[in-house]
Amino acid sequence: MSRSRLLALAIPLLTVAAVTASDGPAPPKTHLAEPGKLVFRDDMTGLPGKEWKASKGKWAPADGGLRGSEVKAEMHAAVLRRDLPFRDVVIQYSFKLDGANATALGFNKAKGHLSRVNINKNGFSVRKHDSDKDGPDKPVEFEAKKVAIEPGAWHTLVVELVGKEMVATLDGTHVAYGGHDALDAEKVNFVLTVAGESATFKDLRVWEATPKKDWDAAKAKLVPARKK
Repeated sequence: MSRSRLLALAIPLLTVAAVTASDGPAPPKTHLAEPGKLVFRDDMTGLPGKEWKASKGKWAPADGGLRGSEVKAEMHAAVLRRDLPFRDVVIQYSFKLDGANATALGFNKAKGHLSRVNINKNGFSVRKHDSDKDGPDKPVEFEAKKVAIEPGAWHTLVVELVGKEMVATLDGTHVAYGGHDALDAEKVNFVLTVAGESATFKDLRVWEATPKKDWDAAKAKLVPARKK
């Protein structure tokens, strides 16, 4: 076969490979949000890159992920923050509890904390945070889901924020829902925290999001089920 013929066959193959690589990972199954463009990804297999700010605790590669550990002398949970302006979003990552009392995924606005998902070995919860630099504010726990989260085992969390509503799904099965007018705001970053010994994270993905067209119907089934 001539050299020109080989090149003609190779170029389409290279083009397909490039397109496939740029498409990124498939988004997770969601309830509230329709995932759009992938805006950030980090396998978290090495030290935090320049996109991250580790303001508290110790963060180091371990067991195929990034492990955060509280430093007792700091008297504060380990904190790893990623600045990323957004409003509506889908975030997915995997974690395992390696002695930690609790871990959380938090969302902040420009003038204070906004909302978070709290996780410990007994379950997880979604809530509006209690800190607001504009004035007094009160925390609101939307829903707490009791489920045994096995220490030392990998689990996957998907969090959806669209408008004034949020949904957190653990391991594709356990779902917690919440809604509050305060959530409908521009966010400036998201934060991973670890309280206690340590927790490990990997495969973090962030997608832009829009409301699902069938959300109203899905919510009518989901929300009443949460209240029973």
